[in-house]
Amino acid sequence: MIVLGIESSCDETAAAVLSGESGVLSNIVYSQESTHARFGGIVPEVASREHLAVISTVVRRALAEADVERSSLDAVAATRGPGLVGSLLVGWSFARAFALGRGLPLIGVNHLEGHLFAPFVTIETPPPFPFVALIVSGGHTSLYLARDFGDYVLLGRTRDDAAGEAFDKVAKMMGLGYPGGRAIDALAAEGDPRAVAFPRGMKGRGRLDFSFSGLKTAVKLYLERSGGSVVPADVAASFQEAVVDVLVSKAFDAVEARSVGALVVTGGVAANSGLRRRMEEEARARGIRLYCPPPALCTDNAAMIGWVGLRRLEAGRLPGLSGGVEARLLL
Repeated sequence: MIVLGIESSCDETAAAVLSGESGVLSNIVYSQESTHARFGGIVPEVASREHLAVISTVVRRALAEADVERSSLDAVAATRGPGLVGSLLVGWSFARAFALGRGLPLIGVNHLEGHLFAPFVTIETPPPFPFVALIVSGGHTSLYLARDFGDYVLLGRTRDDAAGEAFDKVAKMMGLGYPGGRAIDALAAEGDPRAVAFPRGMKGRGRLDFSFSGLKTAVKLYLERSGGSVVPADVAASFQEAVVDVLVSKAFDAVEARSVGALVVTGGVAANSGLRRRMEEEARARGIRLYCPPPALCTDNAAMIGWVGLRRLEAGRLPGLSGGVEARLLL
């Protein structure tokens, strides 16, 4: 079976073609990074217009690179939510029209479920069920217990800012530009993570929710009070270390509480080098199997959406236009 995947939940327009036999045949991502950089962040209306301008081209490129004709497709899978309403509307409307025009099933996929299974896209031996998943990105910071495909339990989520949002806002305070997460990661490599004792929000054992607003405020106050004596690399390293400490401790607390042997770490922030290094160290020390997608599959992409759609198609579980019970579980 061959599925066309479409993703447009935020500021990447993405299309991918996946085969049940050969895996990912193409994975095209059009980034709006340069468009939004001058605003210092994503402008939803601008994002919607960019999606509208390029989505046809992106889908054509994905089909051409995969060397697949439209007549060979068995289904279309597209992100149904969550995300920016306008961006989602563009991708979903295009996918719906494409599917109706070809007489194909249309599979609504939850964006977070796509991230959850991103590591499955490229590895031959996927994590065994049940496993704990940390989904950490610009809009989401959540812990789930995945008991089976389509069977997930929410263990904890952020009470305010997502981790990726905190990275972007702190980078803006420091004048590092957009996207902030990548800039802070690069600058942190030159700094001392113990230079500034920033707070660790909601780090108490057994508490699996997250909070990053207090950390963000602490950085703002430190910058205001320190004036010209600030060492940017030390601030970046100390801030990143505070975020990583919380993410690592809560993820492994969840693994221990649920007595599972595997942890998935996924989402845009999972590409952060400091987080990946600490997760790998902790997993080795505890004897836990760690699964992280390659950096290209951490950020928003259509391969992960197509993978979920393909699995549903193969299992005969087609949720239809509503997005299905599986998708709603993660909303």
